[in-house]
Amino acid sequence: MEADSQRELAQLVVVRPDREIATTQRLPYFVGISSTTAGAQGLSMHLVVVPPGGHAEPHIHCGYETGIYVLEGRVETRYGPGLRQSIVTEAGDFLFIPPGVPHQPFNLSMTEAARAVVARNRPDETEQVLPYEVGE
Repeated sequence: MEADSQRELAQLVVVRPDREIATTQRLPYFVGISSTTAGAQGLSMHLVVVPPGGHAEPHIHCGYETGIYVLEGRVETRYGPGLRQSIVTEAGDFLFIPPGVPHQPFNLSMTEAARAVVARNRPDETEQVLPYEVGE
C-alpha cells in the first residue's frame, strides 16, 4: 500500500533545457533531467551540441553507462585503447558507451552542429569523467 501512496504523490516534471553547463569535455551541455532539476534518482538526460568541426576532449565515464541518440549531424567517435577504433553515428542512431571505455567524439561537418540526447544511469547534473591521454 505504501508504494501506491508514493505513486499518487509523485509529480511529473517538465524541464526546459535553457541553461548550458560547462563540461570537462568542453562541449555545450543543456541541462535536462537530473536529480537537481526533476528529482531523478537513477538517471539523467541532457542535450549536447558538438559545434561544426568540433570535438570533445578524450575521456572516460567513471562507473556509469551512457546512451546517446543523435538528433542531427554525423559524429565519429574514436574509442578504446589509444582511441584506435572508430564508429560513425548519424541522425536516428543510438550509441551505447559502457563505463570505463575511453572515447572522443568528432563532428564530421565543418558547417553544421551535431546535436544529441545523452542519457546516463546516474542522476547527477555533472558527469564524472576522467581525462584520457591518447598515449595510454
